This record gives sequence, C-alpha cells and structure tokens, in this order.
Amino acid sequence: MKQTSQQQMRIWGMLCHLSAVGAWVLVIYLVVIGIPLFLPLNVIAPLIVWKYKRAQYPWIDFQGKESINFQMSLTLYTLIFIIISLCIVFITGGLALISNSIFLLKLALDCLLTGLFLLTLFALSLQLFVVNFAAMKAYKGEHYRYPFTIRFLR
Repeated sequence: MKQTSQQQMRIWGMLCHLSAVGAWVLVIYLVVIGIPLFLPLNVIAPLIVWKYKRAQYPWIDFQGKESINFQMSLTLYTLIFIIISLCIVFITGGLALISNSIFLLKLALDCLLTGLFLLTLFALSLQLFVVNFAAMKAYKGEHYRYPFTIRFLR
C-alpha cells in the first residue's frame, strides 16, 4: 500500500511539470488553426494539478510551486520581451517617418521578426528540456530547482 502511495505521489509530481508542456502544445495548436489565444495556460495547467493534490502530499506541494514559479517566470520574460519589441517598433517607426526612410522600418521589422522567432525557438527548446528533466527528477523522487526562476510562491 505504501509503495503505490509513493508512486502515485511521484506521478502527480511529474504531472505538475508535464502539464505545462501540454498547455504549450494546446496554445500552439490553437494559434496554428487560427485562434489567436494567449492565455497563460502554461501557468494554469500546473496550478490546477497543484491545487488539486497539494494538501494530500507535501512532495506535490514542492513540485507544483517549482513548476508554477518557472512558468510564471517564463511568462513574465515573454511579456518583457514583447514590451521591449513594441518600444523598438514605435521608435523605429517614428524615426522612419521623420527621415522618410521605409528601408529603416523594413530593416527593424525584419530584425525583430528574426529575433522573435529565435527567442521563441530558444524558449520552447529550453522549456522542453528543463521541464522534461524536472519531470524525470520528480518521478525519481529527487528535488530539482529550475534555473532562471523568480520565486513567486515560496
């Protein structure tokens, strides 16, 4: 009985991490089919697992907080990048209007699109690697702390 309880605890801890990847897959699928949806599903999915099971097992409480903190940090970093990108677009657009140079505007927008594509590719690759690593550690019963994470929940 104790063995199955421990295994269930580790599986739920692993699901705290993997639910975020599943949420990203859902968001990307919705965007591909034409539904422009940006809800922080990557935060909501682990939050549901964590809220549902955290009182039952302290291990899931730790794993859920760690997963939610990492996903909230990624979301915050994404929003900061979007704000910086918008500022660059507005500044470049203003300079292009003042100097009457469409080439400057086209160059800036091309650089931003390339940067956005590369940053998105990097963020998704990092997330896939780190989240899968954390899920494997959780299933083995080992502690893992995500890198570059702001600890919103303690």
